[in-house]
Amino acid sequence: MKIYIFIVGLLLPIGISAQTILGKVTNTNNEPLDGASVYWLDTTIGTTTGQKGEFEITTKGVSKKFLIASYVGYKSDTLEIKEQSFTTFQLKESNELDGIVIKGQRDGVIISSFKPIKFEQITQTELGKAACCDLAGCFETQTTVQPQTTNVITNSKELRILGLSGVYTQILIDGFPMIQGLSYTYGISSIPGTLVDNIYVSKGANSVLQGFESISGQINVETKEPDNTDKLLLNAYINNFSEKHLNANYAFKKGKWSNLTAVHTVQPANEFDRDDDDFLDLPKLTRYMISNKLKYGKDADWGWNSRIGLRYVNEQRIGGQTFFNANTDKGSNEVYGQTVNINQPEIWTKTGFRLNDNNNFVFYASSFYQNQKSYFGTVKYDANQTNFYGNIQYELNYSNNSLKTGLSFRHLDLDEDISFTDNPLQRTYAGNYFRNENITGVFAENTMKFFDDKLTWIAGLRADYHNQFGTIITPRTLLKYDITPNTIIRANIGTGWRTVNLFSENIGLLVSSRDIVFAEQLEPEKALNTGVNFTQKFNTDNVSGFFSADYYRTDFQNQIFPDYDTDPTKAIIENFTGKSVSNIFQAEVYLSFWEQFEFKTGYSFLDVYREIDGQKELLPFNPRHKVVTTLGYKPLSKKFQIDMNAHWYGKQRLPNTQSNPVEFQRPDFSETYTVVNAQFTYNLKKFELYAGCENIFDFRQERPIISWQDPFGQYFDTSSVWGPTRGRELYIGVRYRLK
Repeated sequence: MKIYIFIVGLLLPIGISAQTILGKVTNTNNEPLDGASVYWLDTTIGTTTGQKGEFEITTKGVSKKFLIASYVGYKSDTLEIKEQSFTTFQLKESNELDGIVIKGQRDGVIISSFKPIKFEQITQTELGKAACCDLAGCFETQTTVQPQTTNVITNSKELRILGLSGVYTQILIDGFPMIQGLSYTYGISSIPGTLVDNIYVSKGANSVLQGFESISGQINVETKEPDNTDKLLLNAYINNFSEKHLNANYAFKKGKWSNLTAVHTVQPANEFDRDDDDFLDLPKLTRYMISNKLKYGKDADWGWNSRIGLRYVNEQRIGGQTFFNANTDKGSNEVYGQTVNINQPEIWTKTGFRLNDNNNFVFYASSFYQNQKSYFGTVKYDANQTNFYGNIQYELNYSNNSLKTGLSFRHLDLDEDISFTDNPLQRTYAGNYFRNENITGVFAENTMKFFDDKLTWIAGLRADYHNQFGTIITPRTLLKYDITPNTIIRANIGTGWRTVNLFSENIGLLVSSRDIVFAEQLEPEKALNTGVNFTQKFNTDNVSGFFSADYYRTDFQNQIFPDYDTDPTKAIIENFTGKSVSNIFQAEVYLSFWEQFEFKTGYSFLDVYREIDGQKELLPFNPRHKVVTTLGYKPLSKKFQIDMNAHWYGKQRLPNTQSNPVEFQRPDFSETYTVVNAQFTYNLKKFELYAGCENIFDFRQERPIISWQDPFGQYFDTSSVWGPTRGRELYIGVRYRLK
């Protein structure tokens, strides 16, 4: 309790003097310019603006108090700084763009210098280096996030951070928890890459404002803003499997109102079975999505501002044996197949009222409904989920500090119905599973600055009342210390917790022939996360970039992880309150040469284990060592660009199959492997042609399904997938943009 009292004390307003200048960069219409450069005359001391055009820059070591702001397509401006602590730039559009030599472009990945939380901002520049058909494919060039296949037959995926399951990663869409419960399994694949503007990735404990999850980290996907995107964007893509993606975005603006409408469809691939195991290498995916984002006003302007989003997704996935017919063979005990049919409408709004620069109110509300009908062999799984999320915040800026406080409410209604069309294995988990969850929360977070703004401290605390598990306290604190403006140390510590949605989060349980045994009532998962980060940025006339090193440790107080090892015919579900730890060290170097060449390499070391009876047991599917390297070239003319990336994966522990018959046994560890991807992009003013190859050297984990010869037998299992299974993928696409 002492730590909670201590943190609450830190939340009290504290006034601190500062030796920094705060400001904002806008255009002549008072619209914020995100990513503008701000720097002192005749120095290398500078920064970039955030989403709202805001910036913060130190005055230490500056003799000439002339501040310069610049942005591509706008005329630079210089202001003399005297006694003011806040200044505003209004940049005018340049009418002589053809005569300007643009010295640089926005980096693909930006690590914020002035925010206490270390965010890796993945921009559209980076997303253009790969196909990025959907959100799951937007991390091909990243070290921090690892996409992982959870069901090889339907190709469902999760996003892992710190070597932990994707269930511990808090995924937000425009700040809303839309990937939750039933939507976890396929939700990340339903967001088309053409709708994504920026992705903000942070590791470990984060702000308490968005909730109590974020045990391993947070991914906030920012979709494109109607008033700051292409008027028209068309995208068409096809790969060598004949899977086709079509996208269209249309935006318009009138006064303070703007609107973005997007449509997206995926049409299924042809049938491929390179393994000759009678199972499709790639499921047949059909998806239709339409979304609309209506916006009024600006967050930074006084008065009202609002965004309202609508989206509807219809999706069908068909996988299994090559001769499976989804119209006649659902639930068959002779032909094995999997079908998933999803319908999901959703709505959200973010509405704010800014009294002045120091006082702001924001209301968040979102809701979605998902209906899913599925067959996994002879297992029938039907589910319905209704979600509601509400959050109201008050923000007070005082003495260069910020206090945010508010209330939140979550409602989840999940009804899962499981039955068997045939049950020769005498599995016991059929039945109706119903969850009704209501969570009311109160939170406060104070951002304070010390030592002439060199030290920034965020102290946050929230208390949530769960209708089943009672009150749970979540404290978090984050520190940032600027050794120099370009040399930064960060540290964070905090707790997190979550309730378990067993079937939707572990869809492989329904796929395999294992019986599911509930050993006890499941409690919320809880963990403590601590981490430190060092970032060094550098910028010379010819070379710019950064070096970053991280260490994070996660200690679970309770964890739910299916036990596959005790009995190969069962998955035992129980609370694990023993020692369960994730240690990760990550280092990354990014270099940009002459604004034409890019090089980035990152190394990750994972140590994820449990202790059982005093013995250390590694958790499966975590490469102990991993290296990601990317290369890029773009001439100053910007006519074309070439991008390559290589992923090297070390050995991964696999589930224990030694009690299986010899023909159904697998090694204890996977082999090491490398995957190399490349893409070529050619620019033709409004058109952009791109072509690429994923997995150039065609590495495959052959026949990943155990007992594929007998998919209705007791040893059938799809959980030992540790590498790519479909081999080399060639693709070609075209984009059309109307600015």
